[in-house]
Amino acid sequence: MIAPHTSTSSRLYQPAAHLVAAAGFFSAHPDASAICAFPPRRGILNPEDSSRRMLLRVRSAFLVLVILVANVGSSAWGQAPPANKKPPSPTAAAAPAAPQSKHYPILLLASGNNPAWSLRIGQKGPERLDRPGYPPITLEPAEVAHDPSGDAWTYHAKDTGTGTAITIHLSREACFDGMSATKYTFRAVVEHPQIGTLSGCARIAAELFPRITNQIDDDADAAAKKKPAPETTVTGFKPPTAVAYVNSADKIVLSRGAVKKIVAPAGADLALSHDGKKLLYVHVDPKSSPETTIVLYEFDTGRSRDLLHGNVRQPFWSPDDSRIAYLTNQDQKWQVWTLQAAAPETPAPLYTNNIDALQGWVDAHILLATDLQNAHWIADDGKITQTALLQNIYGSSFQIRDSDTIRVNPGNPDLLLVSANYATPPPGAPANASHLSGGIFLYELRAKRRVVLTPPDQSASHGEWSQDGVQVFYTVRPSSGPSTTYRVFWDGSAAKRYIVATSFVIGQ
Repeated sequence: MIAPHTSTSSRLYQPAAHLVAAAGFFSAHPDASAICAFPPRRGILNPEDSSRRMLLRVRSAFLVLVILVANVGSSAWGQAPPANKKPPSPTAAAAPAAPQSKHYPILLLASGNNPAWSLRIGQKGPERLDRPGYPPITLEPAEVAHDPSGDAWTYHAKDTGTGTAITIHLSREACFDGMSATKYTFRAVVEHPQIGTLSGCARIAAELFPRITNQIDDDADAAAKKKPAPETTVTGFKPPTAVAYVNSADKIVLSRGAVKKIVAPAGADLALSHDGKKLLYVHVDPKSSPETTIVLYEFDTGRSRDLLHGNVRQPFWSPDDSRIAYLTNQDQKWQVWTLQAAAPETPAPLYTNNIDALQGWVDAHILLATDLQNAHWIADDGKITQTALLQNIYGSSFQIRDSDTIRVNPGNPDLLLVSANYATPPPGAPANASHLSGGIFLYELRAKRRVVLTPPDQSASHGEWSQDGVQVFYTVRPSSGPSTTYRVFWDGSAAKRYIVATSFVIGQ
């Protein structure tokens, strides 16, 4: 069977499958009819012309298809594929806000002049206030207020010796101390209700910063090898080389260096010269009582001689050891007399009003004496230059008695060392043989600041300054057992047993 003939023109009119698909795309695309529309031609189409025109139309349609596909693809590629949505994670609880420090620098050192002072502000706040001639004041830091401006701070603290609240104002501004051309970063003002207002400057004290190390110490015994914390911050002190005291056998001993000598089998009111070579004491003869004798003992020769005989007591060497002051009973009154050490045979009265106790020399020209109401500063001419009410010095915590002692600091006449009995003993304080409990305190005349020096578990009496003015030696008389001399520093630190003895006095 012969297949039917198909002409070339008829084959040309059979569209390919991809063209049919394209035609479907055109019909669906809104712009296809516009792109593929051609203006109609006039005349009769012959097969050859029709084939040629059909080829042109197919080519045009193919080009249009490519353009459209490209446009659609570029549009799809230009848009990011929709992200896969992850399930929401549980919301973490909000952390509390970090505490904001109100305290500016890690370590500051403030200082001022007229009067001179310095204050250390550490990591927790004010730590210590120092003044030349006075023991350091330990401070207990309290709250800190930060000014909204960011350039000022107000520190609060407590004077641990008295419980007084103090305030320190610190501001970031240029400051000069008036003593040099140094420009400081901060201005500082300390307000102490007893001491007053102290103004000065402050700086960041880099040399006081704690040492920071990243080295890990693997030594198991490292803690044991560390040095223990010092008992006191007082430095540069020296133990006295010449002292006198009454030992446990009631004998008077004078010690210079490693040499100790027995001065007398008994005696009272010991006074050692500043060079440590001569000792005064009062000898009481039961046969001639109440008359007494002031005796001079010389260490180098080992000899004793009587200086004064009568109703005399409480001798004291002047600072240069050239004169001796003492009390003598004249006209039923205890009066202050003096004599030249080189000519003891010519004593002379200095102050003839009644005095209960002589307390020693303030300087080369002034003596301190007390009655039961006042402390008197008596000059060379016998006139009183200053008077202080004892009630103001003692306060309500201590009793006033004629057996009390008041000693002026060797380097600061404003600082007194007072030995007296408590009006009401602190809890745990032992009583002495008189059923009283003694304590020793420091008193500043100008500031009227009073600080108890001795521990409350001791009954202390007869405090004496060392010549360096930073050590205090005093007697502890327990209710039973021997009396002992203790030593404590002027800031109340490192109180410890020194020697089994009483009436301890210091020379060099």
